[in-house]
Amino acid sequence: MEETLDQGIISQEETKNFAYPLEFEFKIGTLANDFVAKDSSGTIIAYVRQKMFKLKEAIQVFSDESRNTVLYTINADRVIDFNANYAFTDASGELVGRVGRRGARSIFNAHYEVFNANGNLEFIIREENPWAKFFDALLGELPLVGLFSGYFLNPRYIVKRMDGTTEVARLSKEASFWGRRFTLVKLGELSKDQGERLVLSVMMMSLLERRRG
Repeated sequence: MEETLDQGIISQEETKNFAYPLEFEFKIGTLANDFVAKDSSGTIIAYVRQKMFKLKEAIQVFSDESRNTVLYTINADRVIDFNANYAFTDASGELVGRVGRRGARSIFNAHYEVFNANGNLEFIIREENPWAKFFDALLGELPLVGLFSGYFLNPRYIVKRMDGTTEVARLSKEASFWGRRFTLVKLGELSKDQGERLVLSVMMMSLLERRRG
């Protein structure tokens, strides 16, 4: 992580200074579950790739699509499970925080909790319109109709502080044929470390939720 920007490397410190809104664009036609993250200027800030054929979720966050520099890794604490927790570690192996999916609550209405490196709860992420995802997944299986469901059935996820009242960000699935674009908008103030954990949490959540519709 000591390389300079002149070498085309995005440092970890810079990934904490995000220029919102951020856009996640999933790849189409690849076996991997992966996407490119861009800031408001269209600059790539990360390439997120899920390792294939793993019993436990294993995700790497690279500086770009060349995959030369790993910024973070995200690992599940158990085999695929609705109660799994996903820990974030930086390139030096230091724990940054984690996000956990809350079991039965997430079966219909997605519910995640974000914790800092000390295990303290910071944010709660909830789905705002769970029926949109339900019908998106249902209609997506129908010929022709499924091609257009992504234009009018788009889930949204609200991020709040641990008190459950203060909104800090919103993730929205954007209208598209393949449902491959998500936009993260900041609604409240965040410290650098909080922004880092929030974005990593939303990246992980996007990988999980996109598979559900």
